[in-house]
Amino acid sequence: MQYDHQHYMRMALREAEQALAEGEVPVGAVVVHEQRVIGRAHNQVERLRDATAHAEMIALTQAAATLGDWRLDACTLYVTLEPCAMCAGALVQCRVATVVFGARDWPQGGTLSNFGIVQYPKNIHKVAVIEGVLEEECKALLQIFFARVRARRAPGNEAGTEPR
Repeated sequence: MQYDHQHYMRMALREAEQALAEGEVPVGAVVVHEQRVIGRAHNQVERLRDATAHAEMIALTQAAATLGDWRLDACTLYVTLEPCAMCAGALVQCRVATVVFGARDWPQGGTLSNFGIVQYPKNIHKVAVIEGVLEEECKALLQIFFARVRARRAPGNEAGTEPR
């Protein structure tokens, strides 16, 4: 089945923009089944005070609820940032068919950059990977977020406010 990867990644980017507006790391995710969005989320780690509240985890939970099955073997996950080890493990456990991501996460990426979890040879299920879809747009949101973090931590900004 042919999917318009940019179309669905733009949906994930809108989720990431919402995360940015809420002060979360701007990552958004969308799960697609037979060209229908069945899960969508953005990072909510800070809001929920839950380290597992990554966009991918929330979107996968929604997708499973929509289908009434934890097996998501006919689904594609679109996510703006390469999944971490936790989320990559969830992709394998849920039997997701394909993950499409925008930007690599060199420090924490569990899909390709560091651990290669979704293609690990001993896994019974392997997840297909497509990377670099709307990469520059995905990176730009992350750069905005981390520039704000650095500005709040800058010497002389004792109030911890963002520059205007």
